[in-house]
Amino acid sequence: MDIQPVAIFHSPFSSKFGIPKQSGLVEDLEGTVVFTDPYRSADALRGIECFDYLWLIWAFSANKHAAHGLTVRPPLLGGNTRLGVFATRSPFRPNPIGLSSVRLKSVEWETSQGPVLHVLGADLMDGTPIYDIKPYVTYADCHPGAKSGFVDQHPIERLNVNIPKALAQVLGEQQTEALRKVLELDPRPHYQHDPNRVYGMPFGGRDIHFKVDEDSNLWVLFNP
Repeated sequence: MDIQPVAIFHSPFSSKFGIPKQSGLVEDLEGTVVFTDPYRSADALRGIECFDYLWLIWAFSANKHAAHGLTVRPPLLGGNTRLGVFATRSPFRPNPIGLSSVRLKSVEWETSQGPVLHVLGADLMDGTPIYDIKPYVTYADCHPGAKSGFVDQHPIERLNVNIPKALAQVLGEQQTEALRKVLELDPRPHYQHDPNRVYGMPFGGRDIHFKVDEDSNLWVLFNP
């Protein structure tokens, strides 16, 4: 089967580091979907504005290593426990295909690049190829009370994030809040807890550096 991208995703993340581990974890995180020819047409999107959520089917294009074996080590379990690859959402898969549910914020119908989708809550890197888009349908896609395996026993723990006022003024209110919620999820590898280590990640065209102390306080460093 030969599949080609129907669109390219654009987001504040130019590298994998810092991207939320799942879609929807940072609801304010905005991205855009720009279509490729021949899908750069309003006809291909007719009726899409009537849906609140969309499924994006995309490629783990930044992963240079394919899955090795039938098991993987989920970061949520500390990187030491192995589970079957099909029992996880690891990016290292037999076929590097991702699936994300995003909220449709708006459709910009007339731009120099054709119709553009503005979406919220995506977990995609800038430049990610999108293979297909499907509407989220409540009666088929929503399963209240469903079990989520090992995820149910490991609730998300969020950090206390401190962003300097000077940086917040530069970023603006919307980007500052998106950055705060991204950092609350703790972008560090699960096995790294050195309070003296400075981490860095690109976000919105800026290099963001931070440290995390022993009390789970994250401090963003800023040099104007």
